[in-house]
Formats: sequence, C-alpha cells, structure tokens
Amino acid sequence: MQKNYVLDTNVLLHDPHAIYKFEDNHLLIPIYVIEEIDNFKRDAGERGRNAREVVRQLDGLREAQGHLSDGVPVGEGGRLTVHVPQKRPTLEIALNPASADHAILKTALDIRDRDTQVPTIFVTMDVSLRIRADALGLATETYENQSVDIKKLDSAIFEMVCDAEQLKTFFETGKLDVTEPEGLRSNHSIMLKGANSQERTGLGRYNQELGEVRALITPRAGVAGIRPRNREQAFALDLLLDDAVKLVSLIGMAGTGKTLLALAAGLNRVVEEGAFSKLLISRPIMPLGRDLGYLPGDVEEKLGPWMQPLYDNLEYLLVAGGNRRKGSRGFEELLDNGQIQVEPLTYIRGRSLPAQFVIVDEAQNLTPHEVKTIVTRCGEGTKIILTGDPFQIDNPYVDATSNGLSVVADRLQQDPLVGHVMLAKGERSALANLAASKL
Repeated sequence: MQKNYVLDTNVLLHDPHAIYKFEDNHLLIPIYVIEEIDNFKRDAGERGRNAREVVRQLDGLREAQGHLSDGVPVGEGGRLTVHVPQKRPTLEIALNPASADHAILKTALDIRDRDTQVPTIFVTMDVSLRIRADALGLATETYENQSVDIKKLDSAIFEMVCDAEQLKTFFETGKLDVTEPEGLRSNHSIMLKGANSQERTGLGRYNQELGEVRALITPRAGVAGIRPRNREQAFALDLLLDDAVKLVSLIGMAGTGKTLLALAAGLNRVVEEGAFSKLLISRPIMPLGRDLGYLPGDVEEKLGPWMQPLYDNLEYLLVAGGNRRKGSRGFEELLDNGQIQVEPLTYIRGRSLPAQFVIVDEAQNLTPHEVKTIVTRCGEGTKIILTGDPFQIDNPYVDATSNGLSVVADRLQQDPLVGHVMLAKGERSALANLAASKL
C-alpha cells in the first residue's frame, strides 16, 4: 500500500539522496525544510556539502519534471512534492509557534488529516521531535537506509570444535582444512578447541578461497614491545600485520587496546620493516570550526590538545613502555623525518594516499559519507585502520547505528580485503575496567 512520507530537514542533511530511497511511495517535503536547508548551504563541513547537493537534486527534478509543488515522479514509481501550506501552520497547543520544527510537524499533521485514506508517516532523525510527533498522535519513524543494528553487528569471531587429530595437525602445520560452516567468511577469526575442555586451543583466521584456517601470524615477542593480552587482541594484531587485508575495523570500548595495537602494528610495518612509506594517523576534530580557531598558536600548536591521546600512545610505545632499544628513535624524530604524520581529517579530502599505513582513530564520530571519502583516498599499497567505540559518540548528527564505523563494519566485512574484530575486554587497568563497567 502506498504511503505518505513527510521528511524532516535532518534526513536530507544526513543523506542528500534520500529522496530516491522511498520506493513507490509519495514523498512530501514541507517548504520549511527547504528554508532550513538554505541556512546550511554555506557551511564548510559535510552538512554544507549535503545541503548544496539536496538543492541541486531538487532543482534538477524541477527543471526536468516541472513544478515541485504539483508533484514530480522520482525513484522507482514514487512521487515527490514540496508541500506549501496556504499560511504558516500553528499548533493549537502550547508549543512555540515560531519554531521551524513545529511548523514542519504541523504540516505533517495537516497532510495526515487531509489524506485520511493513505497512511502518513513523519520521518526524522531527531529523537525529541519523534517524541513530540508521537505525543500528537502522528506516526513517526527514523531514517534507517544507512543504519545498522549495532546489537547484531557480527563480532567476526567463531569457535569451532575439533578432534585431537585435527588440533595436532593445526599445531604442526599451522593450518587446517575445514568444511565451511554457515556464516563463516574470509578473515573471520577462529578459535579451535577440542571436545575435552582440558585440551589446548588454537587461534587462527579463515581463508575462504583456500577453505582453511591458518594460524595467526602474530610474533611471540609481539610488535613494538606490545603483546596481545587476550584472544581478541591476538586476532586484531594478526589482521593489522597482514598486508593483504587492506581495511581493518576495530570496535571496542575504552581501554580495549584498539588504538595502541593499531599504532604498534603501524610502527612495526613502517619504521621497523619499511613495508609502507609513511604512518599517517588522524582523528576527527568535532568542534573544528569553533574551538580549534580559539586555541593559541599555529596549526600544529592548535592541533596538540586534540591529538594528545595519539602522542601519549606513541610515547608509550617508543619510550615509556620500557621497550626502547639502544639507538631507537623517539616519536618526535619520526615526526620530523616524515615517517609518522599526525593530522586532522580535514586535510585528507582530495588527497591520494599511496603505500601508506593509515590509522583513523575515533571513527565512530564520522558519517558514512566521510568514511567513504577517506577510504576512497587510499591508493595502491595502502592499508587503512578504523578504530572506535560506537557507544561514545560526540557527533550530534550520528548515533551508534548510523555512524561510519558501524556501517563499514556491517557492509564491507564480507570482502576478503576487509577484516573486522570487536574487542570486549578492557586491558588498560583494573580501575579503568571497573569504571567502564560500573559507572
């Protein structure tokens, strides 16, 4: 049955191509949404880019199909109308009549009451506006085209029961031929264990092309003086050290070792082994347009407070961790000679990054489009690592289900070029674990 979908501004600012994703339904955009989008078109960030793209899309439909207020065909049998009330609607209750949100909400209510034979659904990503719409008796949904169910996100870790002979073969040869279980894909991490709980367990990674589980390549001595403390960290380090895996996503709460493991692997592959030309480390700076500008100094001095967590990890790996060998260099020297580069994501757009080991920390604060922009910068021979915690998001325009890190982990991990691990156990300290679990 065809439905009326009334879109809020934030849906179009999140996905400027949303107008093509409602199948054969009637899509209605209140004129107040166009007014709000116009306020964002000069923004330098992604919201500004999306606002400009929405305007271009609508103008293209207008030129090709006619007046948008009359309705034009769009998508697969759908129809789009820019709804223009005869006068600005006001709610006959104690809500601010000057609010654009309330004007949009009242427009949706009027459309529902006018067209009683067709279900009308108000689509918004604003939680508080959904609550207000529900309180007024309006059916409402969030925009889910780019959302994933974070609770069902594949952990990419499987346990497989083997007999004693199979375990012996695995430990002697470093590999084991297996019949592919349902749901098992390339680069899934495998724990092999015997039917007897007293038997040894083996850790490996599944190669779908060869149909075998291969032992992890993690060195016994670790990398950069860092050794994995649990099986998830061992799986993560194995993926990080395999140059055939071009994209690795590491998801876990604070203290699980995501950033430290990625930096350790990067230092090993760039500085120690020379497999990549440069270690590029970056993270999003959420208040870039305001807070960064108010900090004193040049660009490097302004970036210092935002990048300090990365510097802390580098210092631990190269100095404070007790792993510094005679003649080894500190991270300042590696920064000076260009082997390590730390910069905000703002400067990556438009670049090409060949033969580099790229780490994007706090990737949960990125939108799917921003992650796409970053990954498409990767040239030949580049490996990119995305780390973050989807439940610690500072970006007000994404959540645990719609951020770029979650979307990448859900959409890309079926490809042999991609690896993914969810780290569950905190290893920072007993106090940090207590705080993470109880506070």
